Amino acid sequence: MEPIEILEEFNSCYAKIQAIAQDENWLLLIADKKIDPEAATHVGDTLHYLGEVMGCVEEIVEIKFNQQAE
Repeated sequence: MEPIEILEEFNSCYAKIQAIAQDENWLLLIADKKIDPEAATHVGDTLHYLGEVMGCVEEIVEIKFNQQAE
């Protein structure tokens, strides 16, 4: 996989996880204590770390793009 493809896959995962985190049914599961409330924290942590990884890959994609532009 090329770095841009990796970034696109991470971005897709991020969007899907974020959609779940904002989904009414997910929020009700937590509010009704049907699942461990820590699950919301874990999802938030996942988004945070995935965002950090995406930032690292973006740097590589940007460097490669700039090299190709020269």
